[in-house]
Formats: sequence, C-alpha cells, structure tokens
Amino acid sequence: MVNVPELFGSNVFNDETMRDRLPKPVYTALKKTIQDGEALDISVANSVAHAMKEWAIEKGCTHYTHWFQPLTGVTAEKHDSFITPQGDGNVIMSFSGKALIKGEPDASSFPSGGIRATFEARGYTAWDPTSYAFAKDGTLYIPTAFCSYTGEVLDKKTPLLRSMERISKEAVRILHLLGKTDVTRVMTTVGPEQEYFLIDKDMYDARPDLIYTGRTLFGAKAPKGQELDDHYFGSIKTRVSQYMADLDKELWSYGIYSKTKHNEVAPSQHEVAPIFTTTNLAVDHNELMMDVMQKVAEKYNLVCLLHEKPFAGVNGSGKHNNWSISTNTGENLLSPGKNPAQNLQFLLFLAAIVKGVDEYQDLLRISVASAGNDHRLGANEAPPAIISMFLGDELGAIVDSITEGTEYSGESKKKMQMGVEVLPDFKKDTTDRNRTSPFAFTGNRFEFRMLGSSVNVASPNIVLNTVVAEELKQFADKLEKADDFESAAKSLVAKTLKEHGRIIFNGNNYSDEWVVEAEKRGLLNLKSVPQAVAHYLDEKNIKLFTENNVFSKEELHARYEVDLENYAKIINIEALTMVDMAKKDIIPAVTAFVRELTDTALSKKALSDAIPVELETKLVTSLSQKLVCFSNKVEELENSLIQAVELENDVQAYADFYCDTVFANMQELRAIGDAMETETSSEYWPYPSYGEMLFGV
Repeated sequence: MVNVPELFGSNVFNDETMRDRLPKPVYTALKKTIQDGEALDISVANSVAHAMKEWAIEKGCTHYTHWFQPLTGVTAEKHDSFITPQGDGNVIMSFSGKALIKGEPDASSFPSGGIRATFEARGYTAWDPTSYAFAKDGTLYIPTAFCSYTGEVLDKKTPLLRSMERISKEAVRILHLLGKTDVTRVMTTVGPEQEYFLIDKDMYDARPDLIYTGRTLFGAKAPKGQELDDHYFGSIKTRVSQYMADLDKELWSYGIYSKTKHNEVAPSQHEVAPIFTTTNLAVDHNELMMDVMQKVAEKYNLVCLLHEKPFAGVNGSGKHNNWSISTNTGENLLSPGKNPAQNLQFLLFLAAIVKGVDEYQDLLRISVASAGNDHRLGANEAPPAIISMFLGDELGAIVDSITEGTEYSGESKKKMQMGVEVLPDFKKDTTDRNRTSPFAFTGNRFEFRMLGSSVNVASPNIVLNTVVAEELKQFADKLEKADDFESAAKSLVAKTLKEHGRIIFNGNNYSDEWVVEAEKRGLLNLKSVPQAVAHYLDEKNIKLFTENNVFSKEELHARYEVDLENYAKIINIEALTMVDMAKKDIIPAVTAFVRELTDTALSKKALSDAIPVELETKLVTSLSQKLVCFSNKVEELENSLIQAVELENDVQAYADFYCDTVFANMQELRAIGDAMETETSSEYWPYPSYGEMLFGV
C-alpha cells in the first residue's frame, strides 16, 4: 500500500523541508529571494547549503551536481562529492554557500553558436532558488542557470526566467488599471502532457537505427496498426501497468504532480500527464520526468522512446503545453467567468494573446521546430505547421459580436440528457474541443499542441511569455494615457480582434481547404526546420527579444546557428546510419535470401523439368531488381553527404541541403528497403519487424 501524501516530495528539499530545517530568519530571507527576486546574502546561502547537505546525506547522497539545461536538448550534470580533506588524512562532508551558488562547467563543450571557442572554456552555473533541489541516485541535484564567461546565456532556463519576469510586470500594469492593486506578481503556469512509446529492450538492442537516432529508419508496416482505435484508452497490459505504477511512485517522490496515465492511439504508445504548476518548475519537472521515464523502463527490460516519430505509419508522440496566467492572489486570468462577453479583464488578456500569436506565428513555429517534429506536423496525429487559434463556439461568437459591433446573446449551459434514468444529467460545456488546432482555448487555458515529445518545454513558453508581455506592454502604454479607461479598453479590444482575427480558425485544420484558406489569410506554412528557423533573425523578432531583455542579439543569433547545425547533424547521423545498415546488414541479408531461392530453383530443375519454379523465379527477379535500385540509392545518399560538406560554412544553406536533398534521398532509399522487407523471409531479415516491436510488450 502506497502512502502517497507521505511519499510525495520525499526526495525534494521543498518549502516544508526548508521551513523545518532552516533558522527562521534564513528561511524568511530565502522566501523573499524566491518570491520577490531580492538578492541572496552569502550568509544565508551558507546556512541553506549546510541544511541542504545534511538533508541530502540523510537521503544517502555523497555528491552534489549543478543540474542545467544547455542548448543540447537534454540536461547536463557534473558530480562533485561533499568530501573535504583534513590535515590528519581524514575527510569531512561539507558544502559551502559559494559551492551552492556557483559552479564552473566547461562552456566550450556545449553548443554556443559561436559565442565560445574551444580554447575559451570557462562557463558558469548559477543556483536557481525558485526551483527546488532534489536527491536522486546518491546525488543532490541543484537546478541552475548556465552562462558563458562573457555573460551570454547558454541555456533554456535563464531566458525563461527573464520572460516570466516580463509578463509579470506588464500583466500587473494592466491589472492595476483594472483596480486590482493588491496583485503584485503574475505567474504563467504549464501542465505538459507527455506521450511516449514502450518497446522490449531486446528488440531495441537489435535495431541500430533506434540506438543511434531514436527512430526506425527502415521498417515495413505491420499487418495491423491503429486502424481499429482499440489501443486508445484500452486496457493497460500487465507489464506496462507495473511500469506506470513504478513511474508514478518515482515521480511523486520528486514532487512531480503526475495525475493521468493511459494508452495512446498507436500500439505501444502511452501518455502521462501532470497537474499544472509554475512554468519554471513545470519545465524542470518535465526534464526530470523524461529522465525518470527512461530509467524506470530499464527495470522492466523495456525502452522508453521519446522521439517524435519512432515508427512510420502510426501516430508519433507530442507534448501538449497547457498554458495559463495566474495572479499571486489566486486568480486565473484566462478564466472567462460566467459572462465572458462582459468580462473586460478576460477580453483584454484574450486580445493580447490573439494579437501576439498572429504577429509572432513564426516564433511559435520555431519554438517547436526539430528534425523529429517535422515528421509529425501536418499528419493526422498533430496540428499542421500553420499556426492558428481555436476559440470555440461561445468565444468565437463573442469575438464576432465585438468586431461587428452587435449584441451578444449567449445561451447558458444546457443539461446533457442521457436518456437513461440511472445515469445522471450534467451540464454541457459551452464549446466543443478541436483536437486539430495548434493553439486551442480549452476553458481556462490555451493548449499549444504542436510540441514534439522530446522538446524542452522552456522554448515555446519563452516565446509565449515574451510575446504576450510585449502585447500587454503596448496595451498598458495606451490605456495609462486614456481619460476613460473602460471605454478605451473596450475600443482597444474591438480594434485588436478585428485586425488580428485572421489567426482564429475553428474548423478542421487537417483539411486541404484550410491550407488554401490560410494562404489567402497570409498565414505562414513553415513545413521544415530550416524554413522556420530562417525567420529567427527577422527584424521584428530581434526587436521583440532585445527590447524585452529576454535575448541579446548575440544570444539570438547563437540559437539560430545552434538550431540549424543541430538539424543538419541529426539528418547526417540518420543518413550515415542508413548507409551502415544498408551495406552491412540489408544488402547481405537479401542477397543471401536470393541465393537460397536460386539454389532451391536449380535443385528443383535438376530433379525434374516438370517441377514448377515460377515462385522462386518471380521473387528472385523482383528482389534482384530492387537490390540494384537499393544499391544505387545508397550510392546517391553517400554522394549527397559528400556534397553537404562543401556547404558547412553557410549554416542556412547547409541545413537547407540536408532538408531538400539528403533527407529526400533517405526517403527514397527507405521506400525500396521496406519493399524488400515484405518479400524477404523473416529468417533472413536482420532486424525485428514493426509487428514484433509494436505488439511485443
């Protein structure tokens, strides 16, 4: 029997633990730092460090690490022990405030987009007191920011914290104009749903493509996929259920609000979803969650796949970003209330978001851009690459009435009549959900559904926070000068919604008609990483980030370089893996099978001309022709990789070439390889099939 309240947060140096273990003045000073951003005195840091160390040792820790989020897409950690030598040859366990506050990893070994050279190694990590430290695997983990020796940020956390400060400041200005002067701080909150696949480790170990790239580069479809929709919300298999139960316990011990678990649409695909929390903490929790998911899987001889598209032909995995805004007085600013048409506060924030999403649709697309996510977007499992907003029937009608200057006469919630006496009647929501929309309003939050399953959720939230902060700033600048605030605010809402209504679309985002309509509206359709990231350095985007102090121009350019280089490197690794698999495994396997078929046919002929050999002849002919084509495509792919080297000095052209030429060659090679798999005996085919992997757990 699991005592969840007792287990929850037991491995976290959380507020309750700090209150119990820190002297009251120290605890008070630390809370002021966390809540109000006040500077932390070194004496306070020393006291916190000592208490942390004592607590961590009780949890079995011998080391500590500054845990940070560089531009690699994963977290980083360097472990140092608590031991301090004494003059008598013995050691004591100590941890200073200085060691807590600052660490020094090698900055040149992480992506920097040219900010740091190899010979310029120094970089710093700085303790983030707004995110709790935790004990894991014998080490005290301290969440930190990461910057270069020259001060430029090289991580995801620092710009996220900057963006959170910006939206707080501008939202407070608006709320004070509305008379809510008791509000001193506004927080964005996030609840990121996490999709993933589980497959048997023995099968994973037999697939070089999964090992090197996280996705299958070859693989014919299984006879059964997700056509029957029988896996979604279906009964959870015993082995998977045990994994999920163990995962929940681990996550709860780290203070992660794991709430929901279920089977997803594709076979062997599942989801875990937390309750929302403050964005900075939600980001740290999600990074920790992905690490724990993969480690818990090892206990059950499973592998947790977090790639966006590990299997072709079935749904890939996403990560829905449920984003909202709340005050320090406990009010959700995206809650429409009982009468949203008359809720001026809600309409102001809604208008700011509509304007921001419309003006910076390119940045929202960039924030979710990755080589893996390119496989998902636009398929019938994820939104298209076109950014649009879904507001639903009720809000859509309210927006129409505002922009058209007509009276809104909304209906109250209706009761759902189930038609069976034993079943309860309940109130029907005023709007349906649109699962095809990239950015959908879902009651009291927006669900940004374009994120891939492996993305660091800091990226889209940096953009969301900054964009909305900018729009709120523009609103506040105008409204603070108004003689009649209410009249000016209503006019501003109407003008904004009318000018930016093109971004609102409540229909089917998967339809071909929408692609045509979106183009007419002037909406962007950035289908690939190179297409999207090219807009990073547009003048309006540089202005947005620099004026809001989220990125400097140099930091923004670095991210542009890193994103394009990373894309090219991923495609390069995938292409090299395909060539390796083709030459070392697939061509020899198919050749051996053709040889057996030929020998069988010759043996039959030797016995009697009357014995039919049409089957063997047909297969030998078909596979032999495909082998020639396959070998030629391998050569084409190798040549394209050689050509790519010539473009290395132009990062945009380099990424474009990998997208347009190398990836296209990979697709052609795969098509032939998958066709050969369907004709080759399973005894000869060198890898576990889709059927074995997807239905083998």
